[in-house]
Amino acid sequence: MKNKTVATWLAFIGGPLGLHRFYLRGMSDLLGWLLPLPTAVGLYGVMRAQVIGLDDPWSWVLIPLLGFTIAGCALTAIFYGLMPPEKWNARFNPKALKDAAPGRSNWFTIGAVALALLLGTTILLSSIVISFQRYFEYQIAATNKTSR
Repeated sequence: MKNKTVATWLAFIGGPLGLHRFYLRGMSDLLGWLLPLPTAVGLYGVMRAQVIGLDDPWSWVLIPLLGFTIAGCALTAIFYGLMPPEKWNARFNPKALKDAAPGRSNWFTIGAVALALLLGTTILLSSIVISFQRYFEYQIAATNKTSR
């Protein structure tokens, strides 16, 4: 039986690696295998920014992929954590009773949802802000080049 608390924490902590997808759908889940790709590309962007510097335009295209992947996984954790037990058990434990224990929320589930709200929102907004800041800095630099 698939436990809602375990799935919520896996989506929050191991979501960018697809761990929640493997837990709920098995190792043959295609999206679970594809989820690490934007994570790795985003981490590559972070490493590029550390090595080349903050003026590297490609790093600022790649870094938001990591942020958006983490934010999407936090949103998935919130979705799982707030799902009613009846829907959870109908979807992931079809042979269990509607109100079986694995579908019920507890304080650990609520803790995962609260942390996912806090960190997911922070990472999403940071990714958006950094993307827009770099875009506008690039536009200003391009305008300065053409005005000379």
